[in-house]
Amino acid sequence: MSAMEALNVESATAEVTDTPPTPAGDEAKKQKKPKPNNKKLRQEAAAKALAEGGEPDATNGDAEEKKAPTQPAKPKKNNSKGKKGGNGQTDPPTIPISDLFSNGNYPEGQIMEYPTPKDLPDDRTAKDRFASEEKRALDRMNNDIYMELRQAAEAHRQTRQYMQKYIKPGMTMIQICEELENTARRLIGENGLDAGLAFPTGCSLNHCAAHYTPNAGDTTVLQYDDVCKIDFGTHIKGRIIDCAFTLTFNNKYDKLLQAVKEATNTGIKEAGIDVRLCDVGSAIQEVMESYEIELDGKTFPIKAIRNLNGHSISPYRIHAGKTVPIVKGGESTRMEEDEFYAIETFGSTGRGLVHDDMDCSHYMKNFDLPYVPLRLQSSKQLLGTINKHFGTLAFCKRWLDRAGATKYQMALKDLCDKGIVEAYPPLCDIKGCYTAQYEHTIILRPTCKEVVSRGDDY
Repeated sequence: MSAMEALNVESATAEVTDTPPTPAGDEAKKQKKPKPNNKKLRQEAAAKALAEGGEPDATNGDAEEKKAPTQPAKPKKNNSKGKKGGNGQTDPPTIPISDLFSNGNYPEGQIMEYPTPKDLPDDRTAKDRFASEEKRALDRMNNDIYMELRQAAEAHRQTRQYMQKYIKPGMTMIQICEELENTARRLIGENGLDAGLAFPTGCSLNHCAAHYTPNAGDTTVLQYDDVCKIDFGTHIKGRIIDCAFTLTFNNKYDKLLQAVKEATNTGIKEAGIDVRLCDVGSAIQEVMESYEIELDGKTFPIKAIRNLNGHSISPYRIHAGKTVPIVKGGESTRMEEDEFYAIETFGSTGRGLVHDDMDCSHYMKNFDLPYVPLRLQSSKQLLGTINKHFGTLAFCKRWLDRAGATKYQMALKDLCDKGIVEAYPPLCDIKGCYTAQYEHTIILRPTCKEVVSRGDDY
């Protein structure tokens, strides 16, 4: 090829290279749509692409906005079974119940129909209220209250189910109570008087039936042969869950626990609108005292402890005025619609009668007491601490320590002497006997009876 021919070829190549884009290329550029610049347009573009049978551009959807984190989040450990909130609880439980059920819809308790009162000859009855639109409307009006109580109940359930696995012989009672209370505080989302523990953790042992919690310095250790009653409460805005169970490690006490559990369930079954309190007590005693237990070769009848009973509950008031006996012969007062009750029963291999004994740990401000002048500055300061942290809810000396109170023994005695605060010493049967307790909180709703604190455990 001559030099002139080479130059002509090079010029031709340059002309081809500089040729402007073909019309087809222009059309292709025109068909390429710009990306929408906001979320709404991206969603519309994706929907249109799908409608036309194509695949939506991944960059047009939310994928562009939500970039993947550099490290994947670690999933939370889930040891819970079928929680309705959609999120699992940790083990040990640490996630507040309000976070597990972020929609505010807490699990409903056991629903039961009302019994027909035995002494009413006419057709006044609380049965078949599910079909009443009026009663359903009343139910809906109280839904916020029910949800507060159910939230407290779920915190109670998860706490006690964890503690049933946690508690072992050889632990001190202080260790047990502090673990339980710390767990319950986390789950309830403790917030002053709006949410927290309703009363000190009872962990009464053997012949002591109720109102024992260790004071600072108590070295009592849980033994393999002990019968331990775990009684604690939670609350949301003063709506209290009062619920208890008995814990044993030696199966020789099984009959005692069975008798008390069945007696409590009988009391729950018999309770209802227009039912007389004395009828509930009679039914409880009949079931409880149908049992006996053999311990170390000797047979003991199981007796209902006649001077302990259940009670009505109102906001920030654990004992609201009505008592539910566990023996026959109690008051003929009737239960009423929209009342809250703690149905609790105590069984004993002893006399079936308790008395004050041991060092006092439980205290509670008098709910109805009018203003009482105080002369001691220490008493005024202690009362201020009680009002701030507990109000009219029960407390114990360990909780005063936790609230920062110091050297309060004389002031506490002064408040008790003036009737501003009441002391509730441990209640004991005769030494050497064994006592057991089971308890649930129920609502007498317009449509039905709800056992709010019922769980898979009891």
